[in-house]
Amino acid sequence: MKKRTLGNGLEVSAIGLGCMSMTSAYGPASDKQQAIQLIRDAFERGVTFFDTAEAYGPFANEELVGEALAPIRDQVVIATKFGFDINLETGLRLGGTNSQPEHIEAVVEASLRRLRTDRIDLLYQHRVDANVPIEDVAGTVKDLIVAGKVKHLGLSEAGPQTIRRAHAVQPVTALQSEYSLFWRGPEAQTLPLLKELGIGFVPFSPLGAGFLTGKIDENTKFDASDFRNHVPRFSVEARKANTGLVDLLKRVAERKRATPAQIALAWLLTQEPFIVPIPGTTKLHRLEENLRAAEVELNSDDLREIGTALESIKVEGERLPEAMLKMTGL
Repeated sequence: MKKRTLGNGLEVSAIGLGCMSMTSAYGPASDKQQAIQLIRDAFERGVTFFDTAEAYGPFANEELVGEALAPIRDQVVIATKFGFDINLETGLRLGGTNSQPEHIEAVVEASLRRLRTDRIDLLYQHRVDANVPIEDVAGTVKDLIVAGKVKHLGLSEAGPQTIRRAHAVQPVTALQSEYSLFWRGPEAQTLPLLKELGIGFVPFSPLGAGFLTGKIDENTKFDASDFRNHVPRFSVEARKANTGLVDLLKRVAERKRATPAQIALAWLLTQEPFIVPIPGTTKLHRLEENLRAAEVELNSDDLREIGTALESIKVEGERLPEAMLKMTGL
């Protein structure tokens, strides 16, 4: 697996592993032992960058990742997140965000225990908290870095001004936000800013929550607990309207002897050298498929074809439910 460097010299595998789907969001949780084995299989195949959060579960995902990576802790980079208002004893979601300094400190102590480690390599603020100045958030994480409990500060779904203000207090190593051929919002302002400031970019949902794999159409039925049931972009009408994007990927994939998912990931990797996507999966064959995307080379003609086609493709439907969109800074 090739390596890439995020901000502040943090080197990781060119493709990471998003672990959220193993315990939440996309239907019932995976069998724990199978999920542990998948995480270790990813490491054996060159993945050194693993993404989790206290909110995934809550808590169950960090516990899973901690157990899976304990034997190889010093050979991997673990990213986790704080920022939602969650009771740290019961796991009960209290609603909204909470980035009060004392809460951040308590979350980090709890995350360290669940992750079975003495430091968090990359700590993201999961969502911007309108009630807490970002300077206070960055300052709190800076203190945790000085204390050796955290190595790097990250932000998630933060807007340009928030990024600048945080970066002035504590250099930001990475921004995590949605980015893919299914949603290209970061291209206008965010990517140029990250390039200017030397901040890495970690796209989540790089396969459009599965849509860009070509395995989802208007007839697909999701489990009752799957969050996509509530996403406008995954309404039956939107799925039907957005097939042109998948058709484009299939055309390029056939010529490159690849899969639509591999083309979608390879396209992301060509956008900037500091981009490290974190596709998630619960299946070994999908993991292997995703990782092979790092070997797919898209030349200038391929990229021109994709770019030209995108000009005439309008993706229908919002990427998140309205309430979740209001919590982003984008």
